[in-house]
Amino acid sequence: MTSPAARNFSLGIDVGGSGVKGGIVDLDTGALVGERFKLATPQPATPEAVSATVAEVVAHFGWDGPLGVTYPGVIVDGVVRTAANVNRAWIGVDATETYSAALGGRPVTVLNDADAAGLAEHRFGAGVDQRGVVVLLTFGTGIGSAVVHNGVLLPNTEFGHLEVDGREAEHRAAASVRERKEWSWKRWTKEVTKVLVAVENAIWPDLIIVGGGISRKADKWVPLLENRTPVVAAALQNTAGIVGAAMAAHGEGMH
Repeated sequence: MTSPAARNFSLGIDVGGSGVKGGIVDLDTGALVGERFKLATPQPATPEAVSATVAEVVAHFGWDGPLGVTYPGVIVDGVVRTAANVNRAWIGVDATETYSAALGGRPVTVLNDADAAGLAEHRFGAGVDQRGVVVLLTFGTGIGSAVVHNGVLLPNTEFGHLEVDGREAEHRAAASVRERKEWSWKRWTKEVTKVLVAVENAIWPDLIIVGGGISRKADKWVPLLENRTPVVAAALQNTAGIVGAAMAAHGEGMH
């Protein structure tokens, strides 16, 4: 479809280790317009293969308007610096140019996937109307992070790699650690608390939002946390990355 600019729509695409998801977003409400479309992330997840899949998602929507795409790693001036969940051939690649080339040279805005989710939660989700420093932490295979200050993103924070009591944060408290070790909620939450306290001691946030699939069961573990900052569950769930990518395509939260 042609971009209905007057209605403030954008297309967001969220690239993850297992899936490439897209949707048209109403930037006035944060809601998807119609369906969410998903394709499996190609294996191996090389730049060429992932970019081709992104192009398939764009073609599915017949979209020719503003476009934002995430990448599951650190992005600096469009260039990939880490590749934890995709092929290491991405490192050093200009993701903006690579995605754009697969779309016939169209301009594309690229940002980290957790950063996109953080922007979306601040604007439309659990962080609405929150001033000051908001931290989003996603608990899954690893721990992703985003920091938003008064609506503006501080990119590429990577708090999942903080050293906490001699171990990387995500090796201590990712959701995958709980599953692998078959910990109770109480036991796992002790480790999550240690990570949150380390983040608090570094930047003193005003609100922490916890996301990832495990946030759907937030009632089982968030009340057990013992850190000082208020903690709430993410609200947008599996659309947050799509919404944040669409926002970035319009420059929202990026400056």
